[in-house]
Amino acid sequence: MKKDAYKTIEKPSKETLFKEKGSKFFGYAFPVFSEDDVKECLEELKKKHHAARHFCYAYQIGIENIQYRANDDGEPNNSAGLPIYGQIKSFKVTNILIVSVRYFGGTKLGVGGLISAYKTSAQLALEASEIIEKTIDIYYLLKFNYDLMNPVMRIIKEKNIEIVNQKLEMDCEYTISVRKNDAATIYTIFDTLYKVEVKELE
Repeated sequence: MKKDAYKTIEKPSKETLFKEKGSKFFGYAFPVFSEDDVKECLEELKKKHHAARHFCYAYQIGIENIQYRANDDGEPNNSAGLPIYGQIKSFKVTNILIVSVRYFGGTKLGVGGLISAYKTSAQLALEASEIIEKTIDIYYLLKFNYDLMNPVMRIIKEKNIEIVNQKLEMDCEYTISVRKNDAATIYTIFDTLYKVEVKELE
């Protein structure tokens, strides 16, 4: 995978179920972009599984600045959240929340048994997800006069650049999206072109 690409999911996974000595572990994967998204997903699951004892989870948000958290939700320290987070790292995915909902079956599994069960539950949720690859894109705003329309369009076609937005009034404004790996080259091409104003957008 190139440095300017990452793996994630676009929609929630199917529910998975793993059973161990009478305990049931329901696994879920959700696409998330903020802590509020995480809270919403957990609230939904708590409504659905109101009799469950533990809602253990891990999430990772971000592409270059990574934020992550692992939560054992009442299970022994590091027996649930970290094994779940380990699977997120193993599958190399981001902007994702994995939750394993446990119904206790009467038999204690011990720390080793819990680690193994939560790891398996997270793995099943990830295997039930449709993992896709996305590129890290940089957005530029191009401003230029109409007489530059042809050279600008020629570069856009040659380099397969996506036009996200265009405004044609007194002069031309194009918002374009380019892969991070190609961004510096594309910037230089437009910048050295006669009178094309290039601005990187946040």
